[in-house]
Amino acid sequence: MPATAIFQFDKPTNSVEALRRSISNRLVYQVGKDLHSATQRDWLFAVFHAVRDRIMDGWRESLTKVEDQDAKRVYYLSLEFLTGRALTNAMLATDIYEPVKQACALLGADFDALIELEPDAGLGNGGLGRLAACFLDSMATLGLPGMGYGIRYEFGMFAQRIEHGQQVEEPDYWLVNGYPWEFMRPELSYTIRYGGRLVPQNGQSLWLDTEDVIATAYDSGVPGHQMRSVVTMRLWSARASGGVNLDAFNRGDYIQAVEAKNQSENVSRVLYPDDRTEHGHELRLRQEYFFVSASLQDILRRHLKNHSGFEQLADKVAIHLNDTHPALAVPELMRLLLDEHQLDWETAWGLCTRIFSYTNHTLMEEALETWPVDLLGRVLPRHMGLIFDINARFLAEVHTRFPDDHALLRRISLIEERGVRRVRMAHLSVLASHKVNGVSALHSQLMVDTIFSDFVRMYPERFCNKTNGITPRRWLSLANPSLSTLIDSRIGPDWRRDLDQLAQLHDLADEPEFQNAFRLAKQQNKRRLTDLMAHCPGIIVDPNSLFDVQVKRMHEYKRQLLNVLHVITRYHRILAQPHANWVPRTVIFAGKAASAYFMAKLIIRLINNVARVINNDPLIGSLLRVVFIPNYRVSLAEIIIPAANLSEQISTAGTEASGTGNMKFALNGALTIGTWDGANIEIAEKVGLDNIFVFGNRADKVTELRGYGYQPRSYYEGNFDLKFAIDRLAQGGFSPEEPGRYRDVVNVLLESDYYQLLADYGDYCACQDRVDDLYRRPGAWTRSAILNVAGMGPFSSDRTIREYATDIWGVAPLR
Repeated sequence: MPATAIFQFDKPTNSVEALRRSISNRLVYQVGKDLHSATQRDWLFAVFHAVRDRIMDGWRESLTKVEDQDAKRVYYLSLEFLTGRALTNAMLATDIYEPVKQACALLGADFDALIELEPDAGLGNGGLGRLAACFLDSMATLGLPGMGYGIRYEFGMFAQRIEHGQQVEEPDYWLVNGYPWEFMRPELSYTIRYGGRLVPQNGQSLWLDTEDVIATAYDSGVPGHQMRSVVTMRLWSARASGGVNLDAFNRGDYIQAVEAKNQSENVSRVLYPDDRTEHGHELRLRQEYFFVSASLQDILRRHLKNHSGFEQLADKVAIHLNDTHPALAVPELMRLLLDEHQLDWETAWGLCTRIFSYTNHTLMEEALETWPVDLLGRVLPRHMGLIFDINARFLAEVHTRFPDDHALLRRISLIEERGVRRVRMAHLSVLASHKVNGVSALHSQLMVDTIFSDFVRMYPERFCNKTNGITPRRWLSLANPSLSTLIDSRIGPDWRRDLDQLAQLHDLADEPEFQNAFRLAKQQNKRRLTDLMAHCPGIIVDPNSLFDVQVKRMHEYKRQLLNVLHVITRYHRILAQPHANWVPRTVIFAGKAASAYFMAKLIIRLINNVARVINNDPLIGSLLRVVFIPNYRVSLAEIIIPAANLSEQISTAGTEASGTGNMKFALNGALTIGTWDGANIEIAEKVGLDNIFVFGNRADKVTELRGYGYQPRSYYEGNFDLKFAIDRLAQGGFSPEEPGRYRDVVNVLLESDYYQLLADYGDYCACQDRVDDLYRRPGAWTRSAILNVAGMGPFSSDRTIREYATDIWGVAPLR
């Protein structure tokens, strides 16, 4: 009898009874507990395993289809995947949320409590990682053959605690209890090499005496909506190539015995180590090479399993670089093709330039990654040599095409020669990629006009725009069940796969019954957030107040400080006219500052000190409240965003590549107050300028002011409210115990103000007055909120990924 006939298994079904038995079996035989001894964690794991069982058939079928159809795959390389919680998302994707909840009730398990126990998989920092997670969801929903590759960080992004108003970083022990959603794949382990020396032999370079680390795969399934397909997120974990040094251990030198092992495994320990030190800088470089080397070895292994050579490699493989963090994939693919598989240079480089594509996520020079030549040459000597070779051939081409433009060679070179010689990873990514995209219309235009203008002269056909998107499954269906249920009742549930269907809500924007139901849904979400904020000591929030929300990574260009200046001004105005017709407002902040980012951490402290003064002033009462919610993460965003009335998207024009928070807020019925920046522009075009609050200088004016010599003091001297607010900061009005605490903030504002907060302050405050005027008219505000939801169809990540697949990757849905 053939093995296929003998190999049989029980395919799980989705009835409440089947789920009850499945959860019970998993509790007893997988977790090792019974009804009487099970803890909430045990129930969580039992449910996890039962739900995971129900995506296995779809996962296996998706992988089998790729093999049977010999389909071209896209491999999405990202240093971050900010997936958040997996369980609820999977239950909604497989349509078993309610049956699982009922099964838990029959077993006496507290369903709501146990799903709150699931930790966020904090494998990212902000928009970059969350975008990658949305993209995997859309790949699965669209049935595209794809995989995501990243690092399985043991601690992920740090957990944030606020102590005396200041950020305190703590390890994020998200894996401390295990992670039942993933599968360890020990058979998929690859050697990653560092250091060593190069020995020329027969025209090739032998890389010898290296320090080796082993990368081992951990797979998680990402199910698409209604299980259209399941894509794989493969994360790499580092382990030492050798074990404990027994000689040292037996001598009693226990630290030395495990030193080499710990050093090797540090590679996948923490997301974004503090790179102010030389060791931290090198560890970051090692991380980036670690995951791209393992991923490329895995990609080539898979290709050679089904193909005898590399003639079809570019027809079967598309590799996407999510920003410059995976840029070392370029010299690594060249190394593998040249050294391991003996291809000639022209063939190898020709394959690279057909396989790679690259998304740029920033125009800011400090965020465009570069590596010192000395460091890269010491850690990855073979790759440094390959980069030199790539650069020499490239510059020869540039000189041939533009023989009289010697300055062009310096600007376009992969090596920055001024000061310490550094490798420009963005230049390397552009050179190797057949397509390079920005992530909003404005960003893409600025990208070709500024940082890559020289490359546009060389390769104009490479550059394009792909405006970011978000998955409506997580950011509306999962995060906002109140609004989702209302929308379902009026237009049906199919908007989850076709977000353009939300346009039908236009016809309901003026209907009183729908407006009332819409306001009720918003109020339910605000009460949910109010209950959460009640855990913040001393904070009492009025759920009927306007919830003014700015939640995102703490950075000067995102201008949380401009928001604070308005809060201080509003506070002073209320004190001056306490009986005026004020709109009660709760200003909510959340976000983490990089551990080495002094100014961002100081702004967090300022927010908390301002909150301390305002919230304890009896003259203010409930007219103004300020809250900083600690430890911002995906699961917290799912509570905050649906509750927001006003979405703060106030970056300096020309600095925010796109933003996806702006999309999430608008999709949940918040009105945006923002600059003409990133995707704010496209949102305004879709929802109408009457339904968004736009203020401030545009990107060309920002550039013009810098060119003329921006003078922030002139704005300070010319605006009474602004001067009053800054003077109060300078005089210690919010830090009486340490009057000089915010001297650095004041100096930045008055002496440089690179992000031009003072230039936009007056218009921002006037725009906030327009916000109050509209909020006083509930019907008009609700109408605008509904029209924001109705206009969000184009901002689905499904649309974005469909465009990537067609225009960049050349990948088609599985049949």
